[in-house]
Amino acid sequence: MRKLFGLVLALGLSLGLAACGSSSSSSPSSPDAAASGTAAASEPLKVGVSPVPHAEIMKYVADNLAPAAGLKLEIVEFSDYVQPNLQLQDGQLGANYFQHKPYLDDFNASKGTKLTYATSVHLEPLGLYSKKVKDLASLGQGATVAVPNDATNLGRALKLLADNGVITLKDGVGTAATERDVTGNPKEIKFQPLEAAQLPRSLEDVDAAVINGNYALEASLNPSSDALVLEKAEGNPYANGLVVAEGHESDPRIVTLSKLLTSPEVKKFIEEKYKGAVIPAF
Repeated sequence: MRKLFGLVLALGLSLGLAACGSSSSSSPSSPDAAASGTAAASEPLKVGVSPVPHAEIMKYVADNLAPAAGLKLEIVEFSDYVQPNLQLQDGQLGANYFQHKPYLDDFNASKGTKLTYATSVHLEPLGLYSKKVKDLASLGQGATVAVPNDATNLGRALKLLADNGVITLKDGVGTAATERDVTGNPKEIKFQPLEAAQLPRSLEDVDAAVINGNYALEASLNPSSDALVLEKAEGNPYANGLVVAEGHESDPRIVTLSKLLTSPEVKKFIEEKYKGAVIPAF
């Protein structure tokens, strides 16, 4: 009986220790593991991107630079500006690459997410496009201009129009402008806010549209040659970059990807492929 009791006790202790080991460890893909920097370097990093130019730049890195750096990338494309952030917050993605910091700051404030910038990569100049007029001076009285409906890009669009003399804005409002901040509108422009992805399609129905660079490229518009007016790169705060959930900045895969995205090879790729339509921000 004493031997039997000893065997039962030993078995119980063994099972208890095994159970404790299982509950206290985290898989490499779990948020806790990634946040503490213990994610396995060999595990693929899932990155959410917009199709153009973000996916193209990321695929260049995945095919040409990542293998030598020991980094495996899984690229997931999105056609909107909301899901890549929500899925990053939920842990379905390890990073995303589609947005500028003012948009991220506004998203965090409005949605309660905790996402942070890892590095800036490129700038897509915002532009005014039209299929009905050939230059800004030909924009007629009472024309309808489509603009992005998200807060940061709306202000950015209005500033572009103000910088080019189409409207005037309240002093000091800058890129935080809304339609209420328009103090001068000599052509009585009517603004039509739309989701950013819909702006290229709106060109059939409106007189002109202020379109984000990535969506212009997707619609085969070349910002450097097709835009009536184009945002200036100097001093521009709207560089697009790599974003991660707070606490994941030290994940070795994020550190490696940040270095690759800001490498001389990527700079050369951007300059040669986009010829001024996309500008390196490093």
